Amino acid sequence: MRFTKMHGAGNDYIFIDCFNYPEPRDPGGLAREMSDRHLGGDGLILIEPSTSQAARMRMFNADGSEAEMCGNGIRCVAKYLRDHQLTHSDEFTVETLAGPMRLRIENSNADLDHRSRSSVEVDMGSPVLNSSLMPTELEGHPPATQTLDVAGQSIEVTCVSMGNPHCVVFVEDLNDDWVLRIGPLLERHPAFPQRTNVEFARVVSANRIQARVWERGSGETMACGTGACAICVAGVQTQRSSRHVAIDLPGGTLELEWRASGHVFMPGPAVEVFSGHWPTIDDEPNSASNA
Repeated sequence: MRFTKMHGAGNDYIFIDCFNYPEPRDPGGLAREMSDRHLGGDGLILIEPSTSQAARMRMFNADGSEAEMCGNGIRCVAKYLRDHQLTHSDEFTVETLAGPMRLRIENSNADLDHRSRSSVEVDMGSPVLNSSLMPTELEGHPPATQTLDVAGQSIEVTCVSMGNPHCVVFVEDLNDDWVLRIGPLLERHPAFPQRTNVEFARVVSANRIQARVWERGSGETMACGTGACAICVAGVQTQRSSRHVAIDLPGGTLELEWRASGHVFMPGPAVEVFSGHWPTIDDEPNSASNA
């Protein structure tokens, strides 16, 4: 099976081209097998044909669970589609479990080395601020500055959904105790029936925030696109930041803008690292999709 390793701001995934090769029989199991932190990535993403959009994206976390959306991953999908001539447009829509996402390639490298860096802007749509739709058991629309008991510690959280659930914690210090101890406890807290992604954010100024992310099903990652969007929205909701803010993550900086239209826009990098072959029984080219 052919695969391609790509990353957006250090958030790296294994991508499978299901236009030209069959979809894996067990993508969740394959995600668990391939997502070795030193050799693989943060999960597996399938790039599939769509009956209504340029393509369909399915994303599987390192633990094999399927997630609704990945902001860094979908930028890489856009780059792959354009660079590998699966679309000839620089602006198109990709289908996801969180709904259709509009993408615009700001610089195209289709005629250059695929491994060169591209910049892609994603219209992430409007955040979901209704607690029952996130979903969370916390009250409020949005559930902002709510208190949760975590291992005997009272922690103030603000919840946002970007098509997938997020719990934002504003902290004074970004340390391992927050991320590595509190992160997994919040991910599986009873207040979140479908688990949640957890962002720890330190406000530097109204236009800059430093953050680390504990991703649902994958653990700490170098960056999280939907998480950065959630931090932007939570910062505005709690009057900590402006609607245009830079989020500094371990893998790089993402610029977010929550526009008056209600949509959150996220431009950022997409990089193809390498391609290879993974031995499976699904090794025959998808001749039907090449017709």
